[in-house]
Amino acid sequence: MWIKIFVDYLRYERNLSEKTIEGYQADLEAFKQFYENLNSEISWKTVDSDIIRDWEVSMMNNGNTASSVNRRLSALRSFYRFLLKRKLVTVDPAHNLRGPKKEKSLPYYIRESEMNRLLDEENHFTDDFEGHRDKMIMLMFYSTGVRLSELTGLNLPDVDLGQMQIKVTGKRNKQRIIPYGDEMGDAIRVYLGMRASFLAEKGREEEKAFFVDIRSGNRILPGKVQVLVKKYLSQVTTQRKRSPHVLRHSFATSMLNHHADLQSVKELLGHESLSTTEIYTHTSFEELKEMYKQAHPRAK
Repeated sequence: MWIKIFVDYLRYERNLSEKTIEGYQADLEAFKQFYENLNSEISWKTVDSDIIRDWEVSMMNNGNTASSVNRRLSALRSFYRFLLKRKLVTVDPAHNLRGPKKEKSLPYYIRESEMNRLLDEENHFTDDFEGHRDKMIMLMFYSTGVRLSELTGLNLPDVDLGQMQIKVTGKRNKQRIIPYGDEMGDAIRVYLGMRASFLAEKGREEEKAFFVDIRSGNRILPGKVQVLVKKYLSQVTTQRKRSPHVLRHSFATSMLNHHADLQSVKELLGHESLSTTEIYTHTSFEELKEMYKQAHPRAK
């Protein structure tokens, strides 16, 4: 009965979508069934925090993810707040309960061997301006770990050939300097020469964007970069995720695999907190474990 009253409240006063309402209802019905199976005399009024904790443990033991468990606990908290406000109960047993910590999923990344194939073999990029631009984009993502918005927002003055560094504008307009190596320096020089000729033909010599669109000569749009990144990564990997952000993950993972310290990688990526960068250590360790399994005679 109380679930129905709550559902009507969600539908008519909160104006939530039917899908959301169905989710709340299913979660509450699941909990009701759980406590009734424990003891048929238990009711919404007599439920205590221990019963809710038992439900949480039961869900985790049955293979539910932390996200799923937290969603159901959130529905229960909302329900009890509603009951308390309507004076249907005098105590909220769900108020101080914390759900399980969400699992941090390991970032997808492209293996070094796959990136080497893409950037070193001659058959992946055409020899015209578009091919050189596309290779320059892929190389910059992988060599510097920049975000998509940072790459498309790059202007000519942001690239310092003498100091071999680029200046990017990241989240909240924070700027940072990222160094690059000889390979990218050589690629930039070739690209800039071809870019100048291409834009002269277009009558777009004043364009300040570093990366330009082939058709218009204007600044390249993020959507077009996403399409071309997926296209080229598809040539060397069957991995489901093939995006600019995966190349950022690949940069960080390669740096750590080659013994860069975490603080340096944090600064290069422009992370606010070291904890954000630490997820890449898990990826590196997974690769280390795989290498161990393949190499050690007693590991299998």
